[in-house]
Amino acid sequence: MTASPDVAHDAPKAQETPPPSATLGGDSKRSIEQITLLMFITVPFVALIAAIPLAWGWGVSWLDLALMVIMYYIGCHGITIGFHRYFTHGSFKAKRPLRIALAIAGSLAVEGPLVRWVADHRKHHKFSDAEGDPHSPWRYGETVPALMKGLWWAHIAWMFDEEQTPQQKYAPDLIKDSAVRTISRQFVVWTVVSLLLPAVIGGLVTWSWQGAATAFFWASLVRVALLHHVTWSINSICHAVGKRPFKSRDRSGNVWWLAVLSCGESWHNLHHADPTCARHGVMKGQLDSSARIIRWFEKLGWAYDVRWPSPDRIDSRRKEAPAEAA
Repeated sequence: MTASPDVAHDAPKAQETPPPSATLGGDSKRSIEQITLLMFITVPFVALIAAIPLAWGWGVSWLDLALMVIMYYIGCHGITIGFHRYFTHGSFKAKRPLRIALAIAGSLAVEGPLVRWVADHRKHHKFSDAEGDPHSPWRYGETVPALMKGLWWAHIAWMFDEEQTPQQKYAPDLIKDSAVRTISRQFVVWTVVSLLLPAVIGGLVTWSWQGAATAFFWASLVRVALLHHVTWSINSICHAVGKRPFKSRDRSGNVWWLAVLSCGESWHNLHHADPTCARHGVMKGQLDSSARIIRWFEKLGWAYDVRWPSPDRIDSRRKEAPAEAA
């Protein structure tokens, strides 16, 4: 397979000798990376469940909530703007400092190494909801039991299957970038930073171990768990339900109630109809904070050649005439 047209446009020139893998386990998930993912999926999930009784009686402060929201949206936009719209699809070009900052911000979401994330997602778009898609909820069929099994697969289980996405094939541009490759290999380091930073801030602000502990619980564990499940819902829920006003060859749908938490990613039907578009929420009232921040980057001169949707571009992808569209 030749390099995907969706890859970032400002990648370094090719090298004759293939560089080392950009993740700890190479093209195999049977590694410390997989163990780390398992630990940081299950532990925050337990914390999310425990948060309900804790929030009811004690153990949460305005500082905890502020840290949780700030860290959540740093990681979320690192994934949506960085890992997804920029590194995977090349929706815009970025100056080198922004490129590195987006790689680090996305890594703080604790969703796996950058290069592996991009490779899996590019493969998802190539085979979306068909054989070869790493995480389609329609994998097992269309009956209710099959869909229930498929939703579980698309939401979590696929990440622990034997690796089937060769990084050299699907993300050669990122592997050849030494800075991006290094950040991707440092996944465990950025995971530790992401989890300890709120605790350090909470402890210093309150000057107490309790402040550090509650900040760690809410702004680290609960925050990571919530972000994980919102992100995974794009793979599962947004490929099973939702409105589909645009033409796509899969079952991607728009799920409005996930828009704010997903930073605009849940306007998923337009994204699959036009993968390189920098804005996913293109219709009236569709909030897309990721697109707004990309616009700010563009005005600051940090991002350029942004692929904004024109009215003609949007209309060409509608299922029906513009006058009849919702």
